[in-house]
Amino acid sequence: MNPYAGHSFFTFFGVLFPRIFLFLKGNLTELASDEVQLLVLSLIALSSALVGTFLVLKKMTMLANSLSHTILLGIVGAFLIGKYLFSQDRGLCTFHNPSLIIGALITALFTTFSTEFLHKKLGLQEDASIGLIFTALFALGVVLVTTLSRNSHLGIKAIMGNVDALHPDNVKQVFYLFLFNSASIFFFFRRLEIIAFDSQLAKNFGISLIFFNYFLMFQTALTAIGSFRAVGAFLFLAFLVAPVLTARFFTHRLKPLLFLAGAIGVIASIVSVALSRHFFSIYNIPLATSGLAASILGLCFACGAIYHVRNRSKQVPRKV
Repeated sequence: MNPYAGHSFFTFFGVLFPRIFLFLKGNLTELASDEVQLLVLSLIALSSALVGTFLVLKKMTMLANSLSHTILLGIVGAFLIGKYLFSQDRGLCTFHNPSLIIGALITALFTTFSTEFLHKKLGLQEDASIGLIFTALFALGVVLVTTLSRNSHLGIKAIMGNVDALHPDNVKQVFYLFLFNSASIFFFFRRLEIIAFDSQLAKNFGISLIFFNYFLMFQTALTAIGSFRAVGAFLFLAFLVAPVLTARFFTHRLKPLLFLAGAIGVIASIVSVALSRHFFSIYNIPLATSGLAASILGLCFACGAIYHVRNRSKQVPRKV
């Protein structure tokens, strides 16, 4: 039985903290579904904050938005190839993580190369190139999803995610993703810092802008794939951008920005799981936990914006 069943928002934490203590003592052997949701969303928030910080500073969020949507085509393509070429049973086919990752990464690379080609070779504006490739590939992915959704588990959950259907094994997947992103940022931190604030200085130091641009896109695609099952294609961008933009209202230093953005994402994840349990226990309303998390992130951004505006108005000297 789920230990959080029947609990409200505040009593949720009354159950959570003692179970954390039991876990630290080694007396907790099995995670409840709410704890799996909490861990997965928190790790996704941390991974997204690490990558999203540099994307925001480099003004590459539009391309990241494009990648988070166009990988749907790669996932559907991997599904089709697995079903019709490698599956013995044409009536039933499930996703396998390696094929899913390969398909999504191929689509991500194609999206990035196509956008660069239209921008640099054909002379289109960068935002126009992104918009053209993004809409074309994502629309094709949606068409394939709607075509396949009658006989498979593809459908709205592939786009919006389904955090309520997560398994403890998904915690390992997003934890390894977090370790990869953390290690990458740690080893390349100085180079990424210089590129984010002064690309010309990075060139003078011999730092390859092309390599790190594509490496960031690779990280974005990998993070989107790891987040796909929980939050889907649409809500992933909220985890990628909203915590970073909110944190920028309070600090302009890179290291505090990374930590604050991660903390905002984790807090939003914890509150969303508690609110989801509250609405289901008290009002019997099953709300989407990932949707609540994205809404809370939007509310955090609004509060940060209000704080920033009020703080600026106090600093502006009044005319006599």
